[in-house]
Amino acid sequence: MKFLKLFLLFFLFHNTFSQNKKVCFSIDDLPVVSYGNNDPDFNLQLTDKLMDGLKKYQVPAIGFVNEGKMYDSIGAVISYQGECLEKWISARMDLGNHTLRHKDYNTTEFKLYTDQILEGEEITKNLLYLFGKEIKYFRHPFLHVGATKERVDSLDLFLAMYGYTVAPVTIDNDDYLFANSYQKAINKADKVLAVKIGEEYIRYMEAKLLYYEKQSRALISRNISQILLIHASLLNADYVEKLAEMYAKNGYQFITMDEALEDSAYQTPITKFGKYGISWIDRWALSAGKKGEFFKGDPETPQYIADLSNQKD
Repeated sequence: MKFLKLFLLFFLFHNTFSQNKKVCFSIDDLPVVSYGNNDPDFNLQLTDKLMDGLKKYQVPAIGFVNEGKMYDSIGAVISYQGECLEKWISARMDLGNHTLRHKDYNTTEFKLYTDQILEGEEITKNLLYLFGKEIKYFRHPFLHVGATKERVDSLDLFLAMYGYTVAPVTIDNDDYLFANSYQKAINKADKVLAVKIGEEYIRYMEAKLLYYEKQSRALISRNISQILLIHASLLNADYVEKLAEMYAKNGYQFITMDEALEDSAYQTPITKFGKYGISWIDRWALSAGKKGEFFKGDPETPQYIADLSNQKD
């Protein structure tokens, strides 16, 4: 009888924390993080591979666009960059605004920053309109939302005036360091190193998932609808299937940004502000008075990845 009670308690505990696992994949710096490779075929094939991987696992991702990448030196739209965005929309993915030039709100004057939000929506907005969709979400570059309450409130008011909702991130990570290292390995035709980086990346991303899952349960007392941040890089084009597979293995359903923000966790008040660019889970924790001990166990990027990423070509 005692064993039966223990089993039931375990079952209930396990069920409570394993059900309703959901994640939104959000992908920054569209059309492509090319690391200087302006070959149209490279950019288009990377986008195709990323879309194919997302569609295979029925991941309704949202991409955030830096429209400044889409213009040439005389201000004309680069045709293949427009094609990349069309591939996103044709694949039934959403698109959001990531500003024109990826300016840092911590160091950019308010008018310039907000001007570049509006300048950074023109192509995306028109493309979405042609497909019967609209632009709704804004993602802060570097996740810098404002160093003070006044700065945050000013931008939030501006965004609301123009019909934008802030796109939070709960699973933050250093995928860009892996992506830069991976691209360097590919450029050097070092397939062994590229595979090593790719496999390390999936292990690291699983560790990050489990860490933020644990943090959400510690803070909110349940699994929340997570929002993952990654970038539109060759690494993610090559490994998005394995990334989605890893999330599915951990019991996650893939949802849209709209569905993620229906979770009441996103109404958690934020009262602590600073220059940092961090997960919303960390913001909520700081606002709740959590200190150093609470944040222990955050997986670190392997040193060789950071070193390789920082190496000059």
